[in-house]
Amino acid sequence: MRRILPLFLVLLFPLVVSSAEKPNIIYILADDLGVGDVGCYGQTLLKTPRIDQLAKEGMRFTQHYSGSSSCAPTRSCLMTGQHTGHTRVRSNGDGPLLDQDVTVGEVLKNAGYKTAAIGKWGVGEEGTTGVPWYQGFDHFFGYLNQRNAHKHYPPFMWRNEEKVIYPGNEEFRTHYSHDEFTREALTFIEDNQDQPFFLYVPFTLVHVDLDVPPDSVEPWVGKVEETKPYGKPGGQHYIHQKTPHAAFAGMVSRLDRDVGRIVDLVDELGLADNTLIVFTSDNGPTPAGGADPEFFDGNGVFRGIKFDFYEGGDSLPDDCTLAGEN
Repeated sequence: MRRILPLFLVLLFPLVVSSAEKPNIIYILADDLGVGDVGCYGQTLLKTPRIDQLAKEGMRFTQHYSGSSSCAPTRSCLMTGQHTGHTRVRSNGDGPLLDQDVTVGEVLKNAGYKTAAIGKWGVGEEGTTGVPWYQGFDHFFGYLNQRNAHKHYPPFMWRNEEKVIYPGNEEFRTHYSHDEFTREALTFIEDNQDQPFFLYVPFTLVHVDLDVPPDSVEPWVGKVEETKPYGKPGGQHYIHQKTPHAAFAGMVSRLDRDVGRIVDLVDELGLADNTLIVFTSDNGPTPAGGADPEFFDGNGVFRGIKFDFYEGGDSLPDDCTLAGEN
């Protein structure tokens, strides 16, 4: 039977509402991470020990399909539990969600949860009804516009209705967005450990730009075969990358590391026995911006990649575990 995770969450709602002790829910959504990009689904070159640990301690959904094969409609399906024939956002650039749309954030907030979305939103711009603080989330931090999320050193992001400015970030590279998301997510868990919470973390890794701090890319330089640099400085939408394979490997490693940091904090705070952690991706891998799913075998045994409606475009890595239990 095919499992579509938005429906999995919809089926979970009655349990959540009726449970005497509501479980915390942490839903981590990677961006453009293919089913074959993680070790527990067959990857041999890239290293994902913390994601693999989730799979070992919990369960893998080996027939998990996303709502769509691209960013925004997948997020709309996930938030509303609807398929692309009904959900509001059916392609990148559509939107926003409207007042009458019911999201998982609204349902869980009404059930007594503290709710947060931290990362890439993609289903409602500033000044519309689709922004997360109008769609059931008590706290938001990240990108509203998914195209802005292509830049991992952004000039600004949003903390609820406040525009957080990073002066000179594109030049001086002082605030890497993924690191900001991780810090914000860890803080939210710490601040809300004494009440039931729903934390939705749509990370922007491993979506291009192929761009990651030196401490993640340098261990891979010279250890992974390179073909040729991507693009030219300033010559295209996505940034020039001298070592695209090493950069992608570093992005996967950093994503894996920070999934582990979230799991570790849940353990340290004594929340493991009552916290459901889900890790998945929004769609299949992309060849844009110097990314190379053929080299890394990102779609595994499946045909197709991002934007394709073959399984390689929407059959995803999915690990689900009640943290701390085997």
